[in-house]
Amino acid sequence: MHWLLFFILFWLPLAAKAEPPSSDRRPPVIRHLSIASAINPVTATFIREQIELANRTQETAILIQLDTPGGLDTAMREIIQAQLNSTSPVIVYVGPQGARAASAGALITLAADFAAMAPGTNIGAAHPVAIGGGGQMDKTIMDKVANDAAAYARSLAQQRGRNQEWAEQAVRESVSTSAEEALELRVIDMVAENLPELLRKLDQQKYIRGGKIRILATADTQLLAVEMNWRQQILNALGNPNIAYLLMMLGILGIFFEISQPGVILPGVIGTIAILLAFFGLSTLPVNYVGVLLILLAFVLFILEVKVVSYGMLSICGIIAMTLGSLMLIDSSDPYLQISSAVIAATVTVSAGFFLFAVWMVLKAQKRPISSGQEAMVGEIGQVVDAITAGKGRIFVHGEYWLARSSSPIAAGEEVEVVGMLDSLELEVRKKPSMTTIPPQTTED
Repeated sequence: MHWLLFFILFWLPLAAKAEPPSSDRRPPVIRHLSIASAINPVTATFIREQIELANRTQETAILIQLDTPGGLDTAMREIIQAQLNSTSPVIVYVGPQGARAASAGALITLAADFAAMAPGTNIGAAHPVAIGGGGQMDKTIMDKVANDAAAYARSLAQQRGRNQEWAEQAVRESVSTSAEEALELRVIDMVAENLPELLRKLDQQKYIRGGKIRILATADTQLLAVEMNWRQQILNALGNPNIAYLLMMLGILGIFFEISQPGVILPGVIGTIAILLAFFGLSTLPVNYVGVLLILLAFVLFILEVKVVSYGMLSICGIIAMTLGSLMLIDSSDPYLQISSAVIAATVTVSAGFFLFAVWMVLKAQKRPISSGQEAMVGEIGQVVDAITAGKGRIFVHGEYWLARSSSPIAAGEEVEVVGMLDSLELEVRKKPSMTTIPPQTTED
């Protein structure tokens, strides 16, 4: 009996602690990020934070599914730095079929521990372009930027054991390669049609961490799909040139409405918020400042149309300036960085129509007879309350009692017409003109 009690008290708790129930075990996890947009500061922050989180939770790997036309150099380097300093291996998969890893995406793929592509995808065209200068870079500066990018690409390829010559050609000559060719040239490690096939091929693959060879086990792993939160999705959408352009035009319209109709407040507030959001989006794009100035000039010309009689010439010049500014706003030959011509045409047409309608309404209001103030009293018909004698009296007009003056006496109860207002806030009046009727003419037989 004592032996049985000893076994129950000591050995069973130890056995239960040594082997926890299988239901409490957490299966190995691969954090899966899907990037299908340009590489911008928001995208870079999202990827870096997810890599750091995967490292803290000691997850098996980080899988970045990539489909990008490129992006900013600073954002790309932030992502690559996070990849190179990650304790968990980073997998970059260019997919699904039809995707691409162009420009910055090519270097992000080169920096991965494991690089894979889906059939029908391509990688390359990593030549740097001028961003945010309002014009083309000087040739000497551009050569320095290209040399720096080429050296950076070679170093990444060398560190990951990939084709250094191809990496340099992708930067200097904008070489782009299909998935099958990239595999033959040792640019990537494998071609996989989908994610399950990718995980099968990655199982038991070797990678190096801290100078030691490690084995990646993906046989029993689960993919943990992670997406941007709502705040990151909004900020990422602002980097779209079409959205940034529309926000800028909306902001200009709102501020114009507030200036033309002071005191409304709401259009001015909405316009200011839209302008600030547009500035955030444009900060990630290659903006031509001449285009911005032309759009602002159009805004000024539309406002001047309200103040200056130009018979529509200022409005026509404003529409021309707005159109040219919109076409010149984004200074890049890359299609993904350009504003859609259809968006420009629709926006300029709607904006010009709004401005012209607003100007027409303001001019119409200016020509309308005055209905308030001192000027509005002239022509009003009132009734004498206290007879006007010795040039002074009191009348009732426009729902109020006024002191009145007249050059001729007017008896109480008679109707008078206001002809002016004196400095002493007295009205100058006269007898209401009598309507004379013309008798009908008769003809004699």
